[in-house]
Amino acid sequence: MIFSVMRTCYFSTRIFALSLLLLFTVLPAVGDKKPKGPEKPVAGPRAAALRVTWLYVSPDLGAQKVDRVQIGREMVVAEKSGAWLRVYANTDIQELQEQKDAPIFGTDETPPPVSGWMQSKGVVVETNAGGDQVLMGEAANQESLASDARGPAKAAQNARLLYLRLAEMYPNSALAPEAAWRAADIQWQLQKADAASRPSAKEKEAYLHDQMDEEEMKKLIKGFPNTRQAALAAFALIDNKLCGDWQGQAKCPEKESESYEKYAALYPDGPKTALALYQAVSRQAALTDMFAADGSDNKSSAAHNHARDLAARLKEKFPQSDFTWRAAALVYKLDEGIPVYGNDRE
Repeated sequence: MIFSVMRTCYFSTRIFALSLLLLFTVLPAVGDKKPKGPEKPVAGPRAAALRVTWLYVSPDLGAQKVDRVQIGREMVVAEKSGAWLRVYANTDIQELQEQKDAPIFGTDETPPPVSGWMQSKGVVVETNAGGDQVLMGEAANQESLASDARGPAKAAQNARLLYLRLAEMYPNSALAPEAAWRAADIQWQLQKADAASRPSAKEKEAYLHDQMDEEEMKKLIKGFPNTRQAALAAFALIDNKLCGDWQGQAKCPEKESESYEKYAALYPDGPKTALALYQAVSRQAALTDMFAADGSDNKSSAAHNHARDLAARLKEKFPQSDFTWRAAALVYKLDEGIPVYGNDRE
């Protein structure tokens, strides 16, 4: 699969910052008597560690330790010596930490990469043939561990970083769109769970909730247009538009139905289109009861008919989907006068 330059640029932000730092060689000023500092590589292949790996001041296990490189951290290889690599590794950035959670005062600039020697085993370099498959496999392993209550505490973070490295190191790989989506989705789900645990999650207006960071999702849509992964990202973005608690107000299900219907129109064959149409049906079904309770019979009838039309679209487009059958059940209840919102009214 051949990707456009725009897709390749999608992943370059963090790596560009790292490479820019490594572009310049530290040279003493004229007349400067200080010893020359360590030269940084003009360029070098990117790499990622599959395991927590120590950095040493020299290629010797008995040498002084510099720092540890965590799983999936971004690195640039400066040179190779036997079974050792000299790298500039990012060991300090917590990539899952949201900028909005950073303190307003006392925030330091991003620390520079740390230079050192590390054993090459367990390190995937972008020049390795099949490295994208190795990264994908280990990322999937870590993601599986994250779903196990007995798994490592950082398994989800490790999976996300490995997926990110794959997308950055192998932007032309057929696996890149899926890796980019999985990295973005892991971050999204972690933020979503955190937002749901806060008292603000019950607020009616969406802007009063903690919002998930949309940057990666939007970059994915832009970088991989017309792909399954872009459609998944677009659906996820709807989360930030949803009310916390409708509080019996019709405005919430009206806006939410509009968002889901717009999604279905933009992605008629998307992996989440059937779900989007069902969500729209459920909102129109709720509106049917809301308007009826308020004595707005015309609005109630219009919502009822809208729900029926949407259910018919589902049946035509996705005849074997659970969401089609669930929508049919909702419409049946409306036709029979069985409340679907505020069941205690019956």
